[in-house]
Amino acid sequence: MPRPLSLQARSLAAAGIALTAFLGLAFFALDQAFYDAAEGSMRERLQSYVFAYLAGSDTTRGGELLPPEYGPDPRFDRPAGSGLYAGIVGAKIRGAKDQVWRSPSAQGRDLPFGEELPQGAVRFRGPIRTDQGDLFLLSQGVTWNTPGGGELQLTFHVAEDVNGLRRQVEIYRRTLLAWLGGLGVLLLLLLMAVLHWSLAPLRTLTRDLRRVEQGSQQRLTGNYPVEVAGITTGLNAFIDGERHRLTRYRNTLADLAHSLKTPLAVVRNQLESDSDPEQLRWTVLEQVGRMDEIVAYQLSRAATSGHSTFAAPLPVEPYAEEVVRSLEKIYLAKNILCEFDIDSQARFHGELGDLMEVLGNLLENAFKWAAHRVVLTVREIATRDKARPGLQILVEDDGPGIPEDKIEHILQRGVRGDERVQGHGIGLSIVQDIVKAYRGELVVSQSALGGARFDARFRVN
Repeated sequence: MPRPLSLQARSLAAAGIALTAFLGLAFFALDQAFYDAAEGSMRERLQSYVFAYLAGSDTTRGGELLPPEYGPDPRFDRPAGSGLYAGIVGAKIRGAKDQVWRSPSAQGRDLPFGEELPQGAVRFRGPIRTDQGDLFLLSQGVTWNTPGGGELQLTFHVAEDVNGLRRQVEIYRRTLLAWLGGLGVLLLLLLMAVLHWSLAPLRTLTRDLRRVEQGSQQRLTGNYPVEVAGITTGLNAFIDGERHRLTRYRNTLADLAHSLKTPLAVVRNQLESDSDPEQLRWTVLEQVGRMDEIVAYQLSRAATSGHSTFAAPLPVEPYAEEVVRSLEKIYLAKNILCEFDIDSQARFHGELGDLMEVLGNLLENAFKWAAHRVVLTVREIATRDKARPGLQILVEDDGPGIPEDKIEHILQRGVRGDERVQGHGIGLSIVQDIVKAYRGELVVSQSALGGARFDARFRVN
């Protein structure tokens, strides 16, 4: 697979295509505008020549038209190669043959001067292909009053070849092309500089990520713009969460190895001694039970996945119902009534295993100690500057409750509220570890129902 283009290359390519198209359209529009202006200027010039011929003409007493001796431009009087021609078509023109008078430059040339126009009509045409090259022709019909009271119907024709116009257009095009080309190159260079400056935060982010991967720095610490700051904040949270999770796994394995040393040492000492077989049997069973508790605790502790920045939000109500259905079967003889007060919009932004651990341990503890009633309340915690709301999970029961001086004691690992009740004594400590992993807090107090009240609050960040 070919390597994809960088953002800078993509932007330059897109801008180059757009700029080329824009400059091309601008060149076409400006060229057409200049050509139309030059053509309009030529028409006005030819019209002024017609007016000059009209002003310089006169009539004889016999009613014949006397064209001017000299044209308004010296090129009309040159016999060849002038590129500017004039002619008059009428019934009586002094010195004309076939009722057509021509300027010296038009003598002996095949020019389109035969058309006659009514009075006041003006016609501009061109380019017209002739033996003398392409011409622009302006014709105007006039009525001339003679001294004898008669009228002459005349048509004045003035023509000019297009070479002069084409030279002007070619010069203009070359100049315009040079300017637009230079402007396009300058704009591309400016765009490259702007893109290089604009994408600098992304290059800084890439370098910082590489340093984090290499271990030379712990977090993304650059001063990033607002558009990138959200990404870096999420990445920092992700990095911290992964580092915290790896540390927790390592600590859990170390704690497991350390915790198993003592019961294994006791078993080894009993095996190496000449102890009574029955005593050895009970010692081994006792230490195996202890190791089972240790393994169960450490596995449960390792299962807590902790805060996850990009976890999909989980609805709480269906999983709470699943946990309660299981507990109702286990504690069927106690006939516990579990009431739900759950916000339908409440979502847990984390791992499903963590949610099930929290709900399972808190609800099982409530079912274990409740007399007849358990209340589960779940609410969103509104935040002002966070993208997602927090979450509150509140479990209350009507059991005997927990004295205030023992609250800290029961949250310790391996401690049970009543040694006569079966359990490992690690359920509440697991809940506390999970809540801390999500940067939240677990508050234990007395419930209005008379029993214990466990308030777990999860923060978003």
